[in-house]
Amino acid sequence: MSARLSDDELLITRTFDAPASLLFALWSNPEHVKQWMGPANFSCPEAEIDFRVGGAYRVMIKSAEHGENWFGGIYREIEQHRRLVFSFAWDSGPSAGVETLVTIMFEERDGKTVQTFHQRPFLNVERRDSHVGGWNQTFDKQLAYIAKITKEHAV
Repeated sequence: MSARLSDDELLITRTFDAPASLLFALWSNPEHVKQWMGPANFSCPEAEIDFRVGGAYRVMIKSAEHGENWFGGIYREIEQHRRLVFSFAWDSGPSAGVETLVTIMFEERDGKTVQTFHQRPFLNVERRDSHVGGWNQTFDKQLAYIAKITKEHAV
């Protein structure tokens, strides 16, 4: 990742108390994705994933206020437990049909995993900024889901 971001880039780094293999599974398994994808007050009732380079994914997040919101893309790079690269495009709304590229890195440090999320290019600063809150709320849900499943599987 570049040290200096352009106006059309979004970078969010989060540290999770979980191994990289679990974080990677949360992005690659549709049953996991359904549990955490989407901002606060959104559910994710639909997630289809063909997890291979060249494979497609399609996800629907839903809220009472905003209704159904579909997005999807194609997997460009998959490096098991370390890196994911995929295209991302909304089906409708202000950014409908505009494709961005998402790169997610997973790095284990001191028994935890740093997830670095990078997305670009956005049409403008306003469109980029409109995604900051949504992705941060989504990663809050991801964090809560990891806590839940690690607690359930603790011996």
